[in-house]
Amino acid sequence: MNKIYTLICSLGMGGQIYAQEIPRKIPDTLAHKNYDYLYEKIENLKKDSNKQSIYLKTFLSKAKSENNNEEIVNGYKNYLHAAPESLKLVYADSMIYTAKKSKDNALIGSAYLSKGIVYYSEKKLRRALDHYLIANNYISTTENQYLIYKVKYNIANIKYYLGFYHEAISLFNECIGYFKDNSPDGYLNSIHSLGLCYIKIGAHGLCSQTNKKGLEEGKRLGTNEMDSYFMHSEGVNQYFKNNYALAIKNISDALPAIEENDDFGNVAVGYFYIGKSYWTLKNKQIAVTYFKKVDEIFASKKYIRPDLRQNFEMLIDYYKAEHNSKMQLFYIRKLLKADSLLSKRYVYLSGKIHKEYDTKQLLLEKEGIENSLQKRKYNDYIFVSVIAILFLSLLFLAYRFTRNKKLYRQKFEAFMKKESKSNEKNLSLTIEDISQETVISVLKQLEKFEKEKKFLEKDLTLVKLTAAFESNTKYLSKIIYHSRRKKFVDYINDLKVDYLITLLKEDPKIRKYSNKALAEEIGFSSTQRFANAFYARTGMPTSYFIEELQKEQL
Repeated sequence: MNKIYTLICSLGMGGQIYAQEIPRKIPDTLAHKNYDYLYEKIENLKKDSNKQSIYLKTFLSKAKSENNNEEIVNGYKNYLHAAPESLKLVYADSMIYTAKKSKDNALIGSAYLSKGIVYYSEKKLRRALDHYLIANNYISTTENQYLIYKVKYNIANIKYYLGFYHEAISLFNECIGYFKDNSPDGYLNSIHSLGLCYIKIGAHGLCSQTNKKGLEEGKRLGTNEMDSYFMHSEGVNQYFKNNYALAIKNISDALPAIEENDDFGNVAVGYFYIGKSYWTLKNKQIAVTYFKKVDEIFASKKYIRPDLRQNFEMLIDYYKAEHNSKMQLFYIRKLLKADSLLSKRYVYLSGKIHKEYDTKQLLLEKEGIENSLQKRKYNDYIFVSVIAILFLSLLFLAYRFTRNKKLYRQKFEAFMKKESKSNEKNLSLTIEDISQETVISVLKQLEKFEKEKKFLEKDLTLVKLTAAFESNTKYLSKIIYHSRRKKFVDYINDLKVDYLITLLKEDPKIRKYSNKALAEEIGFSSTQRFANAFYARTGMPTSYFIEELQKEQL
């Protein structure tokens, strides 16, 4: 019997079309099976790709034959999870292409989220964040709480990797609260990520408690899939608690399962902290074997994060002590490459990365190595090039750091100067199509509304305020725009932010609040909306504003 084929097409970022042949003919034995049955088979056959492919094709063919866009997207998603790394983005693009045809914001947002997760797994953080934000734009217009929190979880992971640990902690706690009763996987992953944040802020006791809770909750839920990750996290945590033997044991026990998941990022982190533990225990030769494993992952996957930078510093130290100039030079080059990647990927952290080997020290060491190798008749071209790169890198980093600091400071000073004039009002009573009596009445009510601070009410809308004023939305919207020079949402948001700024100036205790607490204090329905409104009003994040305010009042 001849097979009838259809093409799966997806548009790439550059507009190219990807295609793969999928048989439209559904096997007779599976013709009447529902999607849940097919999905369960796909999940259970992960280790048997040949059998799994039958159910993958059947799921997608069934969805296409029924013109069911939601299940077509799920079909591509099944393929995405089963595909090798080189094809995952192809299936993610197919999900987006199909979802857009459905005009369903939840489906479109979910597809963009899936593509962001693929980029995140490849540690392409900028692209991951771009797609998470696109997903959020679609999903935030829906009532789908699961997707809303899924976006929140993934953005929290980006914040973690960019060093905004306290903001990440706040988001992960929200995710734990929601996922506990709605998604076991999301719940356990959020607990694990929370523990990682606690390591970064030095709350090692809280990290141990969180890892213990994760293991207990996994047992309660009947799953051990996250056990190795909680062990891995606790191993890293024990390193910082100076329990080096326990750190080595925990991480070593966790690594086989993590390696089986092809999770090269956590494997690299594990090797690094095993190496550091051996190094501290004065067993440097074994430590170096683990540091070299980290370097192998860096070479093959380009995976680096700020704490792994020290991996190359320690290798440089080791070979310097061994008087091995060639290997010392080799790892200095690796360090420079790591710095270059960190500068591109971790824009917000590049000025904060602690560098034991600063540029001046590296230059001095380079000159020494150059002289040593010249005596051995080596060409010094490599060293001159490296010195030039180091010098240019120093100039670039110094320029960028100074520029960013100056820009934020200028915004702060400008905002503080114009604040007293920021609420100027247009007192003209002439508005087209609205009588002066109506304008006067509404303006008086607005004055009372502002004076009594009723703008702090949560979920305040134009419709609600119109009802309170006994007016209509068209009139109220026009009068606000005419008199306050703002649209309704901006008008309410600015009143809230201005009120908060007054509180921050007058009450030092308020400055210690988290973004979530500040949002609740002035009636924002979500932390993200508050953060966006504050930035729109002041031109800077809340944390920076509070930090500068503290300096001003010292």
